Amino acid sequence: MNKHQIKYSRREFAKLSAMGMASIPLMSFQNELINKASTSSENLNVHLFSKHLQFLDYNDMSAAAVDMGFDGLDLTVRPKGHVLPENVVEDLPKAVEAMKKHGLTPKMMSTNVWDAHNIVQKTVLETASSLGFTNYRTDWLKYPEDTPIAESQALFGKQAKDLEILNERLELIGGYQNNSGMNVGAPVWDLLPILEATNGKFMGSQYDIRHAVIEGGECWELGLRRIKPFINSIVLKDVKWGIVEGKWQPINVPLGEGMVDFNRYFSLLKKYKINVPVSLHVEYDLGGAENGSNKITIAKKEVLTRIKKDLVFIKTAWAKAEKPKNE
Repeated sequence: MNKHQIKYSRREFAKLSAMGMASIPLMSFQNELINKASTSSENLNVHLFSKHLQFLDYNDMSAAAVDMGFDGLDLTVRPKGHVLPENVVEDLPKAVEAMKKHGLTPKMMSTNVWDAHNIVQKTVLETASSLGFTNYRTDWLKYPEDTPIAESQALFGKQAKDLEILNERLELIGGYQNNSGMNVGAPVWDLLPILEATNGKFMGSQYDIRHAVIEGGECWELGLRRIKPFINSIVLKDVKWGIVEGKWQPINVPLGEGMVDFNRYFSLLKKYKINVPVSLHVEYDLGGAENGSNKITIAKKEVLTRIKKDLVFIKTAWAKAEKPKNE
């Protein structure tokens, strides 16, 4: 066992002891860091993107997540999030305390972190690591108009490598989300030169099927096959094309009502043994909660009912999906 494994085992042991589970054997925690008990062939461990509960405080947010049946929260630690980066040292422990009070273990968070040398961003990661988080989403990137794309990818790859080095020291896993539009990683394929500059263990892809379908159309499966070695978390949501104010554009819809073929997608996840943390994003009408509003225009009960409906869909669809045979 190397130095890093010893450090991680002690940290994991401390967390398990605090939960009254110290009797569980410590076996290969380093190897399990990437696939940290989030999905299996039997069930999914689903975290709710806390952006949709931004109208609630830490305690009520945690209580609502548990009541709906979620296994955890994907906590927003970013500008306009539940925890502001500049206040992370003081406020993140408060959020974690509220989560633990309701039986939720800190695991996932969404950030604006990308610069491993930025003091505020480093503090966000250091604080999260000390509190037990294991996975986080990075900031998004844009290609400068006056720089060749290949040149930008080389720079982004170096930055990803620097972030990976920091992540390894802190025992955190960073994931870059593919986001449709004019964003780096929108077509999935262009993430490869960036991620291949890393070792792919502490820095990789937060794979978003909604955005992959928007950009990939009928060939999203090819992108999934190519990016799968780097996937370390996934986002679930659904979408369809429609005309809004005379223009074709993506329209967010409840799970199962859009273009995402969840049976096929879940079957492939099982086939490829992609066992990573799962975050549910609910971006159709929630009275403002879909956009992270602090004030909602519909009843709280209705917001939670709509979110829970998506969670039920996930669990049902996952149970029904079977691994493809003889492809």
